[in-house]
Parts: sequence; structure tokens; C-alpha cells
Amino acid sequence: MQFLGFRVLIKRIKAIRFMMADKAVPRRKKAIIIAGIIYLFLPIDIIPPIIFPFGFIDDIIVWLLILWYLSSELDKYWLGEKPTDLSKKYRKKDIVDDVEFDVEDDAEKDTADDAGTSPKEEE
Repeated sequence: MQFLGFRVLIKRIKAIRFMMADKAVPRRKKAIIIAGIIYLFLPIDIIPPIIFPFGFIDDIIVWLLILWYLSSELDKYWLGEKPTDLSKKYRKKDIVDDVEFDVEDDAEKDTADDAGTSPKEEE
């Protein structure tokens, strides 16, 4: 995927919110985002923010590295590739459509095996 495009970066930043809300994402990846936010607002930086344009370079580099590291995960959210979790929607429901099946009794199966024929052949 692309990485250096400005639009791609903006879309990945917007996708962070959806990634953080998803319970299927590992906590380690969420912790990386939280650590990046803490680093952004911490007064201790590698380059102090007093030196104006250069003071924010370390913050930008940290966030570019975070976005690069999580790019495959974030792309799932803004590209629409994230599979939907249907486990909550269909919990405790037995749904089988367009399936034909026969239920065989164990006794019926045993008598058919003894006779050397299948239950369907007897009918």
C-alpha cells in the first residue's frame, strides 16, 4: 500500500478511532497508539518544542513510524476490508437454509449394517 501520500496519512489517522473501538484488535497495537498520544503531549521530547520548526520533527517522526508500523491494520478500516463479526448477531440461533438432510436412528443404522444394506435401500 501507499505510505507517503498526504491523503493516505489523513485516512489512516481517521481510522485510528475505529481501530481503537474494535475489540478484535490486540491490546499491544492499541498500546502503541496510546503511547504515541502520551509522547505527543509529554513535555519531554528528544528535540524541545522551543526550537520552533525543528521541535515538532521528533513528534512527526514518531507518528510516521506508528502509522507505518500499523499500516496494514489501519488500512483494513479505511479501505473497508475489515470483515464483520457476525457472532453477536447470530448468537444462540440455529440457522440452516436450503439444506436437505436425513436423520438416522442408531437402531435403524445397526439393523441396516447387520443386513448388509443401507436404510435408504430398505425403503
